[in-house]
Amino acid sequence: MDAAVKLELRTEAPLKGRTEGGGPDVSSFTLDNGLDVVVIPDHRVPVATHMVWYRNGSADDPLGQSGIAHFLEHLMFKGTEKHPAGEFSKVVSSLGGQENAFTSFDYTAYFQRIARENLKTMMEFEADRMSNLMLEEAVIAPERDVVLEERRMRVETDPSSQLSEAMAASLFLHHPYGIPIIGWMHEIEKLDRAHALDYYKRFYAPENAILVVAGDVTTDEVRRLADNTYGRVAPHGARPVRFRPREPEPVAARHLTVADPKVEQPTLQRLYLVPSSGTADGRDCHSLDLLAEVIGGGPTSYLYRKLVLERGLAVNAGAWYMASAMEETRFSVYAVPAQGVSLEQLEAALDETLKQMVAEALDFDAIERAKTRLVAESIYSTDSQSSLARIYGSALAIGETIEDVRRWPTEIEAVLKDDLASVAERFLLLRRSVTGYLKSAS
Repeated sequence: MDAAVKLELRTEAPLKGRTEGGGPDVSSFTLDNGLDVVVIPDHRVPVATHMVWYRNGSADDPLGQSGIAHFLEHLMFKGTEKHPAGEFSKVVSSLGGQENAFTSFDYTAYFQRIARENLKTMMEFEADRMSNLMLEEAVIAPERDVVLEERRMRVETDPSSQLSEAMAASLFLHHPYGIPIIGWMHEIEKLDRAHALDYYKRFYAPENAILVVAGDVTTDEVRRLADNTYGRVAPHGARPVRFRPREPEPVAARHLTVADPKVEQPTLQRLYLVPSSGTADGRDCHSLDLLAEVIGGGPTSYLYRKLVLERGLAVNAGAWYMASAMEETRFSVYAVPAQGVSLEQLEAALDETLKQMVAEALDFDAIERAKTRLVAESIYSTDSQSSLARIYGSALAIGETIEDVRRWPTEIEAVLKDDLASVAERFLLLRRSVTGYLKSAS
């Protein structure tokens, strides 16, 4: 149920494709109760992907209640008066479908992939739990224990996850992006029924949700089904306000180490605080996207060529950028040392390589190859209904528009060498960074 929690703990880039790439004719409308609806026709197979996105994520957790968005995601499967706990999942399974849910920093989503004739059934179930969730006290403690065990398995016993958490907490000194999606252990332990109900009543409303349906459907069909199911859910009124503190301008480079006997392969990671799609000016967001591909997008990239192929100091090196966010976000570079190379030696070589980046990495051919790869990835993503639904749902959940998604390839193609040099010189600065070592305890 927690794909985005897993994503938070990864050291590589999230999926880059964010466009239909000349694909289906996407349409949208809004129901009378405020529910936004996006329809993405795909008539190749008689299947539909049904997703509900709520404009709330872990960054909206109240102070002292970290993990409540993720905890409530679990509790949303505990049933309503009309549909007891487990019934929804049993029906999806009996129909040969798949389901899942995930919590991220800026949104929470629930989805099913089913035969098109069962779309109405999914809408009925999802609309019911949008406003009729029953949280009996008896289900709270056991499900909280499930989340605690999930954290133990994913973080407490995994040194790389511990490093990721520590680096995020150090990069975001004030903003809740520095708090793990799953929550801090000591705060999860205190989450209760009242916390979950308060959060549910605040955010789970049609005017705060986005319905995305991709598949063998028409806009008129989805409108009719949505009106007869979601349209009956009473709105709360105004959409809830999301209170987000602004991260202060960074002034000091930070360095930290996680050492553990379980570590078999040391790694070097660095995060820079940079603008996101929600905060960037001009071409900065697309420039950072392309810059990550140029310097760290695979075995032909600048960092791999310099640190792995030419100098033999690393066995892997790369970069990624998390563009999709409402506020300031992360740009990462990383490297894995070769045998006999210390992390200190590797960091010095990385710094030296980055200093030469503008002069050595940003040639015309490398930039054009990176553009081709990025746009190709986005086009390939249109082969997957679930990818299409996720691309549009996540974009709208953070305040972007359908046109923003459509325009992405054009914006990438428009980025110039000077744009790449500009974002590198303004944002890839040590004072904006956190550097992390993962090493074996001696």
